Amino acid sequence: MEQILLDLSDPRITFLCELLERNHFPSSGLLSIEKIGADGSSRVFFRISQTEAISLVAVFPDTFHPRGKEEAEAAYRIGRHLHSCFVSVPQIYAYDTEIGVILFEDLGNIHLQRRIQEEPGKLIFLYEKAIDALLCLQISGRPDFPLESCWDTPRYDRKLMMERESGYFTQAFCRDFLGKEIPLGLTDEFEDLAGQATRQPADFVLHRDFQSRNIMVHEGVIRIIDFQGARLGPLGYDLASLLIDPYVGLSPDEQEQLLDYYLGRAASRIDLDRDDFLAGYYSLALQRNLQILGAFAFLAAKKNRYFFRKFIKPAVYSLDYLLQHHIDHDYFVLAGLVAEIKKEIKPVNCKI
Repeated sequence: MEQILLDLSDPRITFLCELLERNHFPSSGLLSIEKIGADGSSRVFFRISQTEAISLVAVFPDTFHPRGKEEAEAAYRIGRHLHSCFVSVPQIYAYDTEIGVILFEDLGNIHLQRRIQEEPGKLIFLYEKAIDALLCLQISGRPDFPLESCWDTPRYDRKLMMERESGYFTQAFCRDFLGKEIPLGLTDEFEDLAGQATRQPADFVLHRDFQSRNIMVHEGVIRIIDFQGARLGPLGYDLASLLIDPYVGLSPDEQEQLLDYYLGRAASRIDLDRDDFLAGYYSLALQRNLQILGAFAFLAAKKNRYFFRKFIKPAVYSLDYLLQHHIDHDYFVLAGLVAEIKKEIKPVNCKI
């Protein structure tokens, strides 16, 4: 007996039934359609279950974003490309060009963060598998990568760092969230940091949000989602995104162990100079940490996504640790600002 978990008068449900039929998924076999949540995305997600044990996820673009359909097309084209390169992304079954809806393979509800919480003893094993999947994306996905399909920017560059990472940190976190005045000299330090980060070769596939809640563990296999913002960039950024991710909160020792694993695996596939990589890696990690704080503050304060608020404190401590232990350049203004912020908060969910 059919059971629809949402109101059939919802035009999106009617559209999904039509889309299923057009793509040879008969709606007569439908068991349920349910709306499912998303972390920071404004897109709308539905899980579709059918009698033949087929489960799909339908993704509707953000209708309030002026470029929502461009983002959807990027997800479709980049996803098709990565899947053809044997990158561990979900299969795409259908794409509606008029509305921008995509039907993806359903990878379930277990992301890497949740699996670590359930089985903490498998942390290193699972992270190594995630790193293997990352290297496949970065290297195997590079030939013929559809650069023209990137909806945001085609490359990770200095402008992006200044506007949407350090600039995001300054405006969304410092000014809007904390109500702080920005000290003189901070922008100069961010210019220097961006200069350090841009010295890394930027000709690999970059996910740009490669963290534990965008990595699914489905039937024992690591799968990568939310790749619609992929572009070209340096190897170290996505690795840093994974290792300093505050959702799991890896300890410094765990980060170093996994960094060594990545370097060994990467060197077996490409010509990689360890010292050159590390010289840029920590600058990229610092850039990513600034972006995390800007994004979490914006989502918590402006989008009422209160889930993100509890991860701001660990991200502050991570930023401080990077500055104190891994950054050779003296960013005195930033270090002073972070030390001031750190005094005002207490660490939670943080191994540092």
